[in-house]
Parts: sequence; structure tokens; C-alpha cells
Amino acid sequence: MTPEWSTACLDWQERIVDGRPLVPFAPLFQSEADAALNDFLDLKIVDAIGAPRFGDSSRPWVLDFVGSIFGAYDPVRHARLIREFFLCISKKNGKSTDAAAIMLTALIQNGRRSAEFLILAPTIEIARNSFEPARDMVRAGMLTAEGVEVPLDVNAGGFLRVQENVKTITDTRTNSVLKVVAADNEAVSGKKATGVLVDELWLFGKRANAENMLREATGGLVSRPEGFVVYLTTQSDEPPAGIFKQKLDYFRAVRDGKVVDPRSLPVIYEFPDEMRRDGSYMEPHNWRITNPNLGLSVSEEWLEDELRKAKESGKASLAVFLAKHLNIEIDQGLRADGWPGAEFWKQAEIVLTLDDLLERCEVVTIGGDGGGLDDLFGLCVLGREKESGNWLAWVKCWAHDKVLDRRKSEASKLRDFERDGDLVISEKVGTDFDEAVAIIKKCWDSGLLAMVGLDSAGIASFVDAINMAIFGEAEVPEGQDPIAVAVPQGYQLQAASKGCERKLADGTLYHAKQPIMDWMVGNAKMEMRGNAVHVTKAASGTAKIDGLMALFDAAFLMARNPKPRGSIYGPDRGLLIIG
Repeated sequence: MTPEWSTACLDWQERIVDGRPLVPFAPLFQSEADAALNDFLDLKIVDAIGAPRFGDSSRPWVLDFVGSIFGAYDPVRHARLIREFFLCISKKNGKSTDAAAIMLTALIQNGRRSAEFLILAPTIEIARNSFEPARDMVRAGMLTAEGVEVPLDVNAGGFLRVQENVKTITDTRTNSVLKVVAADNEAVSGKKATGVLVDELWLFGKRANAENMLREATGGLVSRPEGFVVYLTTQSDEPPAGIFKQKLDYFRAVRDGKVVDPRSLPVIYEFPDEMRRDGSYMEPHNWRITNPNLGLSVSEEWLEDELRKAKESGKASLAVFLAKHLNIEIDQGLRADGWPGAEFWKQAEIVLTLDDLLERCEVVTIGGDGGGLDDLFGLCVLGREKESGNWLAWVKCWAHDKVLDRRKSEASKLRDFERDGDLVISEKVGTDFDEAVAIIKKCWDSGLLAMVGLDSAGIASFVDAINMAIFGEAEVPEGQDPIAVAVPQGYQLQAASKGCERKLADGTLYHAKQPIMDWMVGNAKMEMRGNAVHVTKAASGTAKIDGLMALFDAAFLMARNPKPRGSIYGPDRGLLIIG
């Protein structure tokens, strides 16, 4: 009879504060869990003082997680009913050592001949950190079978052979192997692994090809019903991106019951929403929440010292400390020289589409910035809301696909934004202008558009396209004010950036909840030139801020308190004057 279970953990916030298990059910097949745990608990943690057995030093959360992996195996159907496992936990909680023990246990428990198990690490150093504990567990290991201790190392009469040069451990009984590999396409191509453990998934999130690489590594599970994948990770040292963001979002959704997937099990050690909002995660007595090994492999005194050092080093250092040791996801605006408005950015986000903005506002201005082949082009529609007078901002961005090659470090993030629908990546030159002009025309036809502002360099062909869409000709008709104007840049845009800061702080500027803008706001840095402080692309390196600059361009025009000039205000389409 197939058991019934759910991998959702709707009360996880209460459980994690109380120190209760985050696996919300007992092993599906207890006898399978017990058999595997007997071997797992016999393995030794050789790099710990006294080389204790896992059975003497593991806390219940470890046994719950390990038991759920092996207890998901149905011995009658030879199939694993839960196939993907995700553990996100703070640094120094024994993750890499546990990884080695889990996969070594899988090798020992395996019944398939010539099976292959992989520990996939993002770098050679991390691969070494996973292999060496496994190697030492074999050489020091003794399993207890029917009251008799049996050595693991083939050189001591056991059945596991270690080959250090290729980071491989072979079970001579079944000719099955455990391999630890540093990830690249050649290392994982064509693999038919029965079990895969992906260590430090957050680092894979920084690689543009990581999704395809992991698909190659796990492709063998299609023909192996007993197969499994385990993702182990800490939080990222920058806002989550790529495959890490995808998996983190998905497993959170499974945990929260938003996605029903009983074949995927999330175990995520992070602070409840309220504790993240009120800052109580900074109190040492709460650190156990994301550090279940606190007092064992994690020292509270060490954490206190590191926190003090991080605070003294500035916001960026503190953000990384919180991410790695308290699992606090890094947000934008944490640089010491960041744009001051970033501090208030998240509190000003609302769900807002372009149609919503046009429905709620009495006038709009539009800003545009960027547009090179290795650049992004950002367009911001900024509206003044009826009655309240609040400003509402919505942004759309475009990129030529060449940017993925020229900005490889940002490629995974850009693909994320493309999936969100806030970025269009096109092979065709001119897609950005064509689609941006269509948005401008839509705003004009609504009767709300006052003016479009571009940086002072301007783009002649873009201006011509705007005029053609609105006036039916490339030139502005005689007697008409231009729709597209140049907005002064550099220090002259300082008033717009400071104005946005103030309006974010006082709650009179709101923006659509768009991850691409979170990223751009976080990328923005302040630079002192002469007596002026301003935001420049040059200060932001390879990371992009075009959408934010487009907001400043639109804000520069909105600060003039404009009136709408759109098509519904009469055939002359001139400036509407209400007397």
C-alpha cells in the first residue's frame, strides 16, 4: 500500500522557533530509514576532536533529514517516492561533512550493480572539502553488522576502495562508485547517476550555464526509479540568482503549500517573517533558529566576534555575515556608498501593471536610458496619481542577446528577469525601440502623456520613431512642442535622484514590485565629483542601472508639475491648459 504524505510544512514558522522538526512526517518506510541510519550513524567525523561517530554527535535535525531521504525508498517497487531534497542552512553547521556521509551511506546501501553516485561541487576546492571527509570516513570506518564490526577500507579487509587521484570511492561488491567532481559540462555530460548531491547550490546560481549542467548531471534519474537529488546550500553572498533562485523560490512554495509536489522535500532554516521584519534575528539567543548545530559545530562566541567585526567593516560586510551565518537573504542597497533611496525601496513596492498605472493616474512622464548592444535599455513610466498626488513607477527593459556573452557575470540574473517578464532579450537589433515606442504610443493614446525624457546624448532614430508614432512624421509639426526632450545628466540630475529619495522616504513614491529594479537599485553607487554627489553608470561596473536612471529622467520631468498632452485632448495635441 502506497503511503500518503505531504511535503508542505505550513506551520514551519512555529516549528523552527520551537526547535521542532522541519520534516513534517515520519519516514515513509521506517525499515529502510533504520537500515540506512544504522550505517550513517556508524561513520566517523574524522576531522572533529576524538573522531566521534555520527551516532554520538548528530542532533535530531540531521537524523530527520537523512531518514527522510532513505526512508522514501519503497523496497517492493524499488522506487523512491520522494526524489528531490533541498537543505538550506547557515554556514558551519556540518553541511559538507553531512554531504559526504549521506552519499557514502547511499553507496553502501545501494543494490544496483555498476551504479554511479555524484557529489557535484561548484569549484575544485569545494569538491576537495566533500571528498576528503568521505575518504577519511572510509579509512577510519567500521560498520556494525549483527554485533560484529566490519571495516570499510578494502586495505583493512573491507569493501570500499579509495582512489584519491580521481576522487572516487568504489564498492567492490557491486562495482558501484561515488565520485566527487568539480562542475563543468565535460565532467557531467552523459552521466547516468543513481544519486546526485549538489553542494553549495548558491554558487551555481552565479553560472550562466548551471541549469543545463545540472540537467545533464541528473538526467540519468529518468531510468533509475530509486534515484534522488539532494541540494545543499547556504544563502548567497549577493541577491539570489539563476538556478539557486529558481530552486529556492520553488522549494519555498512547496513548503508554504503554494505548490503541491510530494516528490520534493524542502528543509529551509530561515527566520520567520516577523523576526526578519523586527530585527530580532540579531539577538544571540535567536541564532539557534538557523544554526541547529549551535554549541556543537558552531560557536556562539565566535559568531558574536564575527558580527562585531562585520558591523565595524560596514553594511556590505554585515550583509554577507547575515547571509552566510544567519541565512538572511541579501537585499539591495547594502553598500556603504549605495544610493540612499535603496534603504526605503522595498517598503514602497506595490503590485502594479502599466494598465493599473494608467487607470490610477492623471498624467504620466516617461524616461529612457541606455541602449547599446552590450547594454540594457530601460524605459520608466512615471504617473501622478489622482487625488493623492503620489508618484507611481513602472519599468520595462530590453537587451540584445550579445549582452549575455559580453556580461557573463550577469547572464543568469538577466535570464531571471526575462522569466519575470520585465526584460526582453532579443537577437534582433531594434526590438527595444519598437516595443518602447509602442508603450509610449499607448500612454499618448490614453490621453495622459506629458513628455518623454532621454539622456542628453539622445538617440536620433528613437526620437524619430516616437514622432512618427504620434504625429505620423519624423519631424515635430510646426507649432507643436516636442514630445521627446533631452534630460540633463550628471550633476544636473542630482535634484531628480534626491527627489526620488525623499519621496520614497515620506511614502509618496511607489513602484511596481519588479526584481529587475531591486537589482538595479542595489547596483547604484554614489560618486563625488567636485561639490556634487550623483549616480553614474561608471560607478556601477558591469552591473546595470539603466532602469533606475530612466526613473530619474521621468522624475526630472514630473517635478515640473506637467499637464497631459495625449491624443484625447483634441486634434492639435498641444499642451492642455485648464483655466
